[in-house]
Order: sequence, then C-alpha cells, then structure tokens
Amino acid sequence: MIRRFLVVLALIISGILSLTGQNKDNKINIQLHSGDLIFCDATSGILSKSIDQSTQTGKETHFDHVGMVVIDADKVWVYHAAPKKGVCREVINEFLNGDRIKSSVYRLKPEYRTSIPEAIKKAGSYLGLPYKFTYRLNDPGLYCSEFIYKIFIADSIFTLNPMTFTDKKTGRILPGWASHYAKLGIMVPEGEPGCNPNGLAASARLELIGPVKLISK
Repeated sequence: MIRRFLVVLALIISGILSLTGQNKDNKINIQLHSGDLIFCDATSGILSKSIDQSTQTGKETHFDHVGMVVIDADKVWVYHAAPKKGVCREVINEFLNGDRIKSSVYRLKPEYRTSIPEAIKKAGSYLGLPYKFTYRLNDPGLYCSEFIYKIFIADSIFTLNPMTFTDKKTGRILPGWASHYAKLGIMVPEGEPGCNPNGLAASARLELIGPVKLISK
C-alpha cells in the first residue's frame, strides 16, 4: 500500500513539474505555467501601432502580439504565430528579446484550465504553418490571436468579433492598415469576423498575473 502511494505521489509531482518551471539558462521574474498567455506591448512600428489603435478595448492594455507558454523538458517555450517565422515555438529568452521585452502574463481562471492539455496538443499540430498577413479567417495560415483562438476552440474559451481597422476618432481606415492592404492588393476586411490581442486579454475567463521579464544572471 505504501509503495503504491509513493508511486502515485511521484507521478503527481512529475505532472506538476511538467506544467510549471523556469528556463535553466535564464531566470524569469514570475513562475510560469503551461497554458499561460504572454501578451506583448505594441511597439513604434506602423503596423504594430495600427493593431493597437484599431483594437483598443477601453482597458489599460496596448498589445499587438500573443503567445502560449508550454513547459517541456525543463524548458519554457512560447508557441506563437510570428510574421517572419510563421507558427513556431521559441524558448522564453528568445521570445522576450527585442520588441517583446515589455510583456504581461495572463492565466485562465481555474474553472477553464482543463482546456489546456488539448490546446497544447493542437498548438503542436499547427507548427510550421505560415503567418496570415490578410487576417481573413478563410485564408491560408494563422495570425497570432487567431492561433490562440483556434487552439482553445474546442471549449469555446474565446470568441470572434467583427474586425475593425479604423481610427476610433475619425471613423476612417488607419493609414497603416490602408497601406498594408494596398500592398496585398485586397480590400480591407472591415467588419469580417476575427480576433486580436487586446480583445483576448479583455476576456473574463482570464486573470492578469503580471509583467514578465528575464532576470540577468
């Protein structure tokens, strides 16, 4: 009986360690869990600013990118869809470099965390897909918030809403978006269903954990 108890206890501890951890190469200021979402602040880039300006929710968030944390083999990975890499995974120290240095962690509230194992499995199946620059749902590839929406779609964790690419003050298409779609040679998909980082972060099913950053050795 004692031996059986010890085996079960070992399995439980092993499971916990597989879901939480820190990168061996870099310390992180907070404990991350598999399934955590990292939202990255908008940068000074034209498209980044356009994403933030057109998707503001009225909350104090200014995000233009999002990825999901997966703890695997004592490493902290972030799965996400990036313009230059498509759907990929990066260790946390790579992900938080450059433009993503200002980022915040959100976590699913306890009653929704049973969705995480299936989301991780689905995230792995999407690796290698191209980035979707059109942001239209039926086009090939995935963009960052669509990636998060789809890996959690089985449990309807997030929802789609009509997309907008306009300046909220003038009601006109923002110059950054107008230029982006002109280069693609297609109409701006105003009003079509979609999602964005600011909208996901506003979900009542998430709780803010706090800013995340690497601590130098």
